Amino acid sequence: MAVIRPEAAAALRRWREVLVGLAALLLGLYWAFLTGGGLLHWVGYVVAFGGAALILAGLQRARFRQGGGGPGIVQVIEGRISYFGPLSGGIIDLEDLRQLTLDQTARPAHWMLHAPGQPPLAIPTNAEGADQLFDAFATLPGIRTEHMLRQMHAEAGHVVVIWQSPDTQSATRRLH
Repeated sequence: MAVIRPEAAAALRRWREVLVGLAALLLGLYWAFLTGGGLLHWVGYVVAFGGAALILAGLQRARFRQGGGGPGIVQVIEGRISYFGPLSGGIIDLEDLRQLTLDQTARPAHWMLHAPGQPPLAIPTNAEGADQLFDAFATLPGIRTEHMLRQMHAEAGHVVVIWQSPDTQSATRRLH
């Protein structure tokens, strides 16, 4: 018998980094301002700063998470993204990735990962384990995570380019 309802447990899991960051921030502020000084006073500033950074990172992660229960399973292991779906699937290395798009015409929305020499890998945003993609996408050079998060929650109804590799961008530039 569960003590916490499944919906409440899911909400706590979604916002877990923010909650831990808030606890660290409060502890750091307590040590910094309400203790008698000394070394613990200065450690409090460091802990409070770390808590604030964890809150900011946690907010981005919570906005990225779409919940689970979607079709398929995503795994990210050492720079390799694997998707095993009911109808399709595939594996792509992050170093081979040339373009990342978000297809909002599909229901649910899909991440489209493009690499040369293979068909695009379509991953539903709500697939099991899709929250691991945030860390994988964050390693892409020049990605704008805030742009990605805004596009995820926009009702655009079309395919949006989230990221392109720098060598692909220079090859597609035109004079006019």
